[in-house]
Amino acid sequence: MAYVLAALGGALGALARWGLAEGLPSPGGWPVATLLVNLTGCLLLGALLAGLASRSPEPSWARPFLAVGVLGGYTTYSTFAVEVVRLVDDGAPALAAGYVVASVVGGVLAVALGASVVGRATR
Repeated sequence: MAYVLAALGGALGALARWGLAEGLPSPGGWPVATLLVNLTGCLLLGALLAGLASRSPEPSWARPFLAVGVLGGYTTYSTFAVEVVRLVDDGAPALAAGYVVASVVGGVLAVALGASVVGRATR
């Protein structure tokens, strides 16, 4: 049953990502939509995991549907990687490096922030 939940959640997350990407432009080649998706996905994943850690027992559907499915389908490492290569190919290696740093460091900080906020709220 977990794989069905992950698949359903993944479809919903991917649709949300697609909708956001369609609605946001990329000024100056900066991949705004993907960065926003990945950072908000990291924030929500940190919050979700902290919230689930405070529950005992954890609902059996939550991780497959929400974490693996919705947030796994919403975030996108593959698009991030393609955009980095595209920026380098287009002659913007500094912009590509900035995008990598913003994505990786920002993602880690977003997970920590989400977990911290929810962790404090559930204590």
